[in-house]
Amino acid sequence: MSPTPKSARTHRRKAVSGDRTKNVTSWRVEASWDHRPNDPVVIRTSDKKRARRAATELADKGAYVIFQEHEGWDRWRTVREVDGAAQLAERAAEQQLAAVGHPTTPPAYRPDAEDRHRTWLAWMSARAEADRRTAEQAARDQAETDARRRRLAAEARQHARALMSPPAIVRPENRQRARHITGTQR
Repeated sequence: MSPTPKSARTHRRKAVSGDRTKNVTSWRVEASWDHRPNDPVVIRTSDKKRARRAATELADKGAYVIFQEHEGWDRWRTVREVDGAAQLAERAAEQQLAAVGHPTTPPAYRPDAEDRHRTWLAWMSARAEADRRTAEQAARDQAETDARRRRLAAEARQHARALMSPPAIVRPENRQRARHITGTQR
């Protein structure tokens, strides 16, 4: 029997060793807000840039965002989580620092903390409040001292003539003559 064209082929195509699972290049972005936790936004896409952009935009709107990568068979691996509400609060604290006139947050102040600007703002506000209270107390103390000084000056002015003249006992018109009495009449 002569070989057929199919059986005559000696070259076989090698099997592709890559993963043939469907949708492994998919990305998913889940976002939820505190005021509506039961109504999350879910975005699925095969474009990683679009998924990243969507995650950034949702975080800028104050959502808690979970950025996930598809692992196959409807399993998702969390790549990154972003707390948008905390980021908005940090930006607001940074702007409030500038608006109030406090010094900006130093780079070495809790560099890895999520709430570094908010804690710096709270600390600077507490310090400013303490300084204000100290200044008020100093002003009250100074006012009391000035009032006491004015009162004493008024008293001294009022009684200056009396204080400048000798007491009545020493004055010649009020001087009493000494009576000489014998010892038995005392």
